[in-house]
Amino acid sequence: MTTPLSTLEWPLPDEEATVALAQRLAGLVRGPAPDGPAAGGRIHLRGELGAGKTSLARALLRACGVTGRIKSPSYALLESYNVSNLYFYHFDFYRFSDAHEWRDVGFDELLDTQAVILIEWPEQAGTQLPPPDLDIRLEYAGNGRHAHLAAHSEKGQQWLMHLDPPRR
Repeated sequence: MTTPLSTLEWPLPDEEATVALAQRLAGLVRGPAPDGPAAGGRIHLRGELGAGKTSLARALLRACGVTGRIKSPSYALLESYNVSNLYFYHFDFYRFSDAHEWRDVGFDELLDTQAVILIEWPEQAGTQLPPPDLDIRLEYAGNGRHAHLAAHSEKGQQWLMHLDPPRR
């Protein structure tokens, strides 16, 4: 992974805080804001089992306007959605044992810059994935969680500049 251009810490003491982070991110990935980047982008979600990767992804998809059931891609590997002509691809690479498997099933064709790409367990792809705009690492913090957000592109940096983390 490349060295981040900038980072941000975000406490997630409860589910409401996770939803609030997702809502803030949703406003950014849907773009374009007057002074922000165009819609779409890549977000990698990291953390131990149960750390909240899927919960954050679901909250983000819901905040972006996805209605109906939002399934975990754990078994299907990919769930896709379309909201107002913006595509959302939610991947889960947990079950991959070889870094090339995601390409072998054709997922590389879906890494369109005009889509929102959410990838859980990106480390299972080794160094084969292009760098994300934003890398989010979730960690346990007492009864809650803590998010470490790292920008790896200009778009990711702009997203972080527009986020306003809660005060402790």
